[in-house]
Amino acid sequence: MQVSLLADENVDFRLVKLLRNSGQKVFSILEQYKGIPDIEVINLAKKLNAIILTLDKDFGEWVFSHKEYSNGIIFLRYNPIDYKDIFNSLNTLLKKNPEGLYGKFVVLSKNKIRIRDIHL
Repeated sequence: MQVSLLADENVDFRLVKLLRNSGQKVFSILEQYKGIPDIEVINLAKKLNAIILTLDKDFGEWVFSHKEYSNGIIFLRYNPIDYKDIFNSLNTLLKKNPEGLYGKFVVLSKNKIRIRDIHL
């Protein structure tokens, strides 16, 4: 099963292109919904049944403090010059257990992955 991703507008578009070229289904806020608030990103992800891909740690606050339901969030922590390295880590994660990412808050850096359940 392949997951759909919704890339927040802060995600480097080179990363979005690499993901698409590798066969991942990626919607982009930057292309179609630039400037919408975080809560609308969450609602759009629900509508698209997509996991949010972001560099914005506020999404963690939305799901853990405000108890806002999300299909899943992958929070990227990387330097933009390392976008190819983060692509490799992300692509491996997406191929390993894609359906296991739903309902999870994932923190992904170049050398580390932390996965936490989103409990409501």
